[in-house]
Amino acid sequence: MNQNHLTISFPLKSPTDGTALAQELLPLMPDFAKAQDAVGTVHYSRFVNIGGKSLLFLADIDGEVEELIGGLAKSAGPVFDAIFGHVENPPRTPVASDVETFTKWMKNHYVRPLLGYSALENTPVQDIKSFAAAAGVRGSGEEHPLLMSVPLKSTLKEFVLEEVVLRATKAVMVKGANSIGTLHFAHFVHLDNKQLGFFTIFDGTFDKYIEDFTEKMGPVFDTLYSYSTDPPKAPVAKNPEAFLKWSVTHNLAPIGLYSAYPGLSVLDIRSLVADRKAAAAH
Repeated sequence: MNQNHLTISFPLKSPTDGTALAQELLPLMPDFAKAQDAVGTVHYSRFVNIGGKSLLFLADIDGEVEELIGGLAKSAGPVFDAIFGHVENPPRTPVASDVETFTKWMKNHYVRPLLGYSALENTPVQDIKSFAAAAGVRGSGEEHPLLMSVPLKSTLKEFVLEEVVLRATKAVMVKGANSIGTLHFAHFVHLDNKQLGFFTIFDGTFDKYIEDFTEKMGPVFDTLYSYSTDPPKAPVAKNPEAFLKWSVTHNLAPIGLYSAYPGLSVLDIRSLVADRKAAAAH
């Protein structure tokens, strides 16, 4: 099962629309979670307001983006109906009455990930849930999103970010993330000409997570921050307090957080998958 990182950018009419949406969406989140459970291919999702200019819908999913969008149109229409009341040039609502137009609009506002990471070895949502149920394992940990928008020095073309900045550090990122053992998913996206988004889901506390990043993935951020307008003191690995302070300042607040398997850590899931493989081998 291939996994993808979904980023949909909803252009807001005004900053006040972003503020209003944060209030309108929160009471809709329980039903939105049920809709995603029903679709069955979403690992995690969350919304985030980027500077009052756009609302992002972020999700880590199994399968293809178009299939998820179609499923959400049918099961989670009211959430997107609420969003489109605050968006420039929205599709016709209610979206459930015109799934084709909704799907086309969403595809046109999809932001391709420049680089992604998954700790789950392409294990589908439904396998993780069934493995946990069969083993009687219930999650007891805490999961959090990191929603970071990195301001860039100048207008950088996407291929420069992808080829020069990110691909150059991919091997270090994957090795560091695997060794940390608390990072579920991560992806970079080019939000506009002067912003790079870095979005993750992680286990444990924010401070510990950033401490691990400082130690294991410092070179990734040293490279990235050389293109940023207000980077922390480098090298990151030798200036952990500055990196933590910078990360706190640039970490945006999520609007809702959906998890298909709440409380299951990366280590829990890897153990469940390993046990299942061992049982199958016998």
